[in-house]
Order: sequence, then structure tokens, then C-alpha cells
Amino acid sequence: MEFEPTIGLEVHIQLLTDSKIFCSCSTKFGLLPNENVCPICMGMPGVLPVLNKKVVEFAVKLGLALNCNINKYSVMARKNYFYPDLPKNYQISQYELPILTGGYVEIEDENGFTKIPLERIHIEEDAGKTIHTHDSSLVDFNRTGVPLLEIVSKPAISTPRQAYEYLRSLRRIVRYLGICDGNMEEGSLRCDANISIKPKGQTELGTKVEIKNMNSFKHVEKALEYEIERQIQIVMDNKEIVQETRLFDEKTFTTKPMRSKEEAYEYRYFPDPDLVPIVIEDNFLELIKSDLPELPLQKFNRFIKTYNIKEEDAKTLIESKELADFYEEVAKKSNPKSALSWVLTETLGYLNKDNKDITQLLIKPDDLAELINLVENNVISGKIAKEVFAKMYETGLSPKIIIEKENLTLIQDTGIIEKALDEAIANNPKAVEQYKAGKKNTIGFFVGAVMKATKGKADPKIVNELIIKKLGEI
Repeated sequence: MEFEPTIGLEVHIQLLTDSKIFCSCSTKFGLLPNENVCPICMGMPGVLPVLNKKVVEFAVKLGLALNCNINKYSVMARKNYFYPDLPKNYQISQYELPILTGGYVEIEDENGFTKIPLERIHIEEDAGKTIHTHDSSLVDFNRTGVPLLEIVSKPAISTPRQAYEYLRSLRRIVRYLGICDGNMEEGSLRCDANISIKPKGQTELGTKVEIKNMNSFKHVEKALEYEIERQIQIVMDNKEIVQETRLFDEKTFTTKPMRSKEEAYEYRYFPDPDLVPIVIEDNFLELIKSDLPELPLQKFNRFIKTYNIKEEDAKTLIESKELADFYEEVAKKSNPKSALSWVLTETLGYLNKDNKDITQLLIKPDDLAELINLVENNVISGKIAKEVFAKMYETGLSPKIIIEKENLTLIQDTGIIEKALDEAIANNPKAVEQYKAGKKNTIGFFVGAVMKATKGKADPKIVNELIIKKLGEI
């Protein structure tokens, strides 16, 4: 019997606002426990929350990027439940009237490009963090009140790989928009997965299981792969799948039971009486539309067309907005194909070796373009250019400064080059005989000899011309 998985993802993204959703406390990560708190985010009696306008702006920006319906009237609601790190005993979220509905995330899979439909996106506040030790539990409220968007997909993802690509695509988009840094390790992008299986061709969905505690895209993929096999085995053994929440164990790549979920929780949502409805006016919407950046897929298609590069190379470039922008700045001022090679091979090679990203690169785009043009104009050789690049990477200095300091310009004085070539010919009569016997690749031997004698500084074009001329005269 063949089975089909049905997967839905719930993704929380932490918004890059300076202050929390309902108060002026900082959202900065990594401070001392309970340093970023105040009476409002601690839920003290008598306080009144005020919605951060930037949160609404970021939500609308994401809705436009994902082709959602922007609901011009939405309501903040209280979601009532008790948890140690939820000081008010309710979470302010959205329920019946969310700010965004519909839309899709476009991914690339084995079928080409696929649109994964969305159910809704809503605004909510984060809870705190409980830290368990061997003999106690401690609560850090710094995260309480940090603004979130919850992005809920429809159960339309059919493979673990699609889920992986969905998350990658979503992270690229929120980073390009500048609304979230997408850092799963710090919890600014978190994902829960819902999965069920059904016999192939059956329309009715199977029993749904929720998976939590996945802190990387790869872990999401591995957790889903394991859970599909686990559920299939249960059905094949004529047993029933239990509706429950399970945790992913990153050491064993398995899922383990956390709690049963036989009935839906009754959160007793109701509109928050302290917060007015969110009303989005046309001029506010138009202002955000005008500020939308070029999105990853748009940049991908434009790079292929404008710079005539391969799809795989374009995919690598657009993975990071900063990398794509760096490449484009270099390509505009030099040969785009040469720029691609220097960015993907040399630049990323050095950064990956040092476990850095493009934002930590000391080399300026204009300087890399200048280096490429120096090679194209035969001012320096490709070999020297790599030496110069290494020093640029270490110091951030321009190529001209390094070349002048190290005296690395190409030797174009034919007299100097001819002298080195004459010595090479005199010292290697066998190589001369091989050339005269028809072995034209012997030219490479003499090029190497001249380059060695001039420490790689001889102009390769002049070297080749002189070798052909000299050997032809012998």
C-alpha cells in the first residue's frame, strides 16, 4: 500500500523592531535575564498596551510580498491560557479577524516552481522563556512582548523536501524585506509542523501529529522523514495513530511524545478591550507598496537575463540580499562574467574558510571591480591578482595601493622579457628541438620559465608573442 503525507507548517518570525509590540522595552537579543522588562510586558495591573505601528507596517509588507489579502480591518484578541512564562495568563494575538489571509510562498522543487498556499498570517506577542535546571525552573521575561508574525500554511506540502524549500524561500523573503533576520538558532524564526498520512488516492486526511523543537531547516526535513516512516509503520501494523504533540530529538533524528492532543484547546478568544481595531487606510498601504524591495525570485530572473548567468549561479547569489547586491555592484563596473567568478570562487571561498558571511567582508565592491579591470587591461596577471585579492581580503585596502606597495605591475618592457626568454632557450635545447619537431605545447614550458624568471610579472601576451617569434626564427 502506498501512502501520501500531508504537511502544514506554522512559522513564527520575530520582527526586527527596536521596541516590543506594546511597550518601549528593547527587543535586543542576548542581554541578562529579565533586563528588558517593564510593567506593561510583565502584565502588571492597571497598565495599558499601545500597538507598535512598525509591527503593522512589517505585517503589511510581508502580505504584499506573499500576495495575501490585506484585511483593512483586523482585531487583536486575548488567547487565554496559563503557562509559567506568560505573566498575564493570556497572550495578545489575533483570531477571527487576522491582518492577512490567503497568499502563497513560491518554491522550486522537482516539478519546477510550486506555489504553497497560505491560510493566514497574524500578529501576536511572544511569551517568555523557561530555563530548566536539574532541580528548578527559571523564567526569563526578556522575550515577553517581542512582536511576532505567525505564518500558517494550508496542509498542501507533500514532501519533507518541499517543507525544507518552503522555509528557505520564506526566510529569504523576510530577510529581503528587512523585517526578520531569519536566525533559527536565536529563535527569531521558529517552525512547528503538522503531519498526517493517508492511502494514495484517498481524499480524507489522516490523524494529525504536531512536531516541535526543530531549530534548523535540515531538522524540519529529518523530523518529517522520520515521522512519515513512523506513521506508515503504525498503520501497517494495524494500529491507530494517536493525535499528539511530539518533540524532535536532534541527536537521534527521531520524534518522541510530548503530550496527547485528543481534543482542541479552548483558549476562549475574545477581542482585547484595551486595544482598538487595526484600520489600514489606502494611503498607508500605498506608502508601503512604494517601499517594497526587489524580491528574491524577481532578482533571480533578472540576474539570468541581465548578466547572462546560469540558474545555479543565480540561486547562490540571491540566497543573501547582501551577496546579490555585492555582486551587482561589482558587475556594473567590470566584466559581469569575471565578476561572477571572483565573487563565487574567490570571495565566497575565503569567507567560507573563515566561517564568515558577506557582511563581514572588508573588500569594497568598487575595489573588487577595479582589481578585475586591472586583469582585463593586462596591468596585472591573473596570478598576481589572486595575491592582491588575498591582501585585500586581509586589509580592506584598494588594489592600487597594494600593487604600488608591493611593486606588482606587469613587466611590459620587451627588452627585459626577451632577455629572460633568451636564457630559457639557451638553457633548454631539448625543449627547442621538441618544439621544432611539432610539439607546440612546448610553448607552455617557455612561458613558465619566463614567468619564473620575472616572478610572474611578465605580460603574458607579450611573452607568448615573443616565444612564437623567437622559436620560429631558430
